[in-house]
Amino acid sequence: MLNKIYNEDCLIGIKKIPDNFVDLVIIDPPYKILNHNAGGYSDLSHTIQKYNDELYNSNLTNGYDKNILYELLRVMKRINIYIFCNCEQIPFYIDFFVNNQKCKMDILIWNKTNAMPLFNNKYLTDKEYCLYFRKGGYCNPSNYEDAKTVFYYPINIKDKRKWNHPTIKPEELIRKIIRNSSKIDDVILDCFIGSGTTAVGCIKEHRNYIGFEINKIFFETCMRRIGEIYEETKS
Repeated sequence: MLNKIYNEDCLIGIKKIPDNFVDLVIIDPPYKILNHNAGGYSDLSHTIQKYNDELYNSNLTNGYDKNILYELLRVMKRINIYIFCNCEQIPFYIDFFVNNQKCKMDILIWNKTNAMPLFNNKYLTDKEYCLYFRKGGYCNPSNYEDAKTVFYYPINIKDKRKWNHPTIKPEELIRKIIRNSSKIDDVILDCFIGSGTTAVGCIKEHRNYIGFEINKIFFETCMRRIGEIYEETKS
């Protein structure tokens, strides 16, 4: 089971993982986006609408089955989980983990240094949230940079195109949270693994991984990407 990615519904696949087996969970589940229409007729609005359509067509705007959270509680040794989300989802996660599970919480922010310009009297979409919940979970940044809660990285258009995933996260950001909240040879689970960034981070940081990805195209991309990393580590 270790160091494998499964092309299946994670709610089905995770039931095969034993209780108290996972040291850390990192997930970037589909966001719940109620309005994916950018509106307007400018060149900018057309650019944004193209991205929104890409999310919608990849089934990344309809949220997910929240029962997966109870399965994650079951498989974790201690609650130790990072969840990428949008601002509309924050109250739900606080209620679930802080109010009901009595977890400690941190809010991390990926500040996108090359976000699209302002449009339609709205603030820039220049950040994404990553919520960290723990209850006895391991959190031990080893240096000042890793301990920061705001991370400044550009949207990596090159990686988005190469790995064919619209919401790919910066590899170095994922590697930082892996280092901060796990130890060498720990088991890390990502049940919405997308293009495989979590697995790549685990390989480079010497951790074990388990991943699930229901989308066959993303799964195949993920496997190809992991294969390239293993080839690099041999040389």
